[in-house]
Amino acid sequence: MDINATLIGEMITFALFVWFTMRFIWPLLEKVLKEREEKVAAGLAAAERGHKELEIAQKYAIQHIHEARSKAVEAIELAKKQATLIVEQAKAEAARERAQIVALGEATVAQERRQAKDALQAELIGITIASTEKLLSRVMTDKDKEVLLNDDFKELKTWQQEG
Repeated sequence: MDINATLIGEMITFALFVWFTMRFIWPLLEKVLKEREEKVAAGLAAAERGHKELEIAQKYAIQHIHEARSKAVEAIELAKKQATLIVEQAKAEAARERAQIVALGEATVAQERRQAKDALQAELIGITIASTEKLLSRVMTDKDKEVLLNDDFKELKTWQQEG
């Protein structure tokens, strides 16, 4: 065999191989490569959408965190104001109750003072009457007593006539 015939045979075989590959295998490979390319493109697009959604979600989360923080600060301030108001109301109520208790105490003291004064006056009147009776019994004669009783009797009658 000659090198040329071998070379021509190999060239014919290679041409048949290329033709067979281009006719039957190459379309399958192109189809697989296109599907793979579409999957990769879809994956990249999904990744891009995911990045955009992640950015949007991060902005949304940051916005909600700021809103929640501001609402929390407002709630804390409102709670502090309410606590201050409650404390002030409690102080005012305590002052009113203290004033009522002091007034009640002062009224009680005044009443006890009046009762003590009345009791002392009654006792003083009793002592004065007893002392006067003793003194008069020693100083007055029977005739003086009779004149005094008559004067008292006349005075008593005039009171009865007037009343």
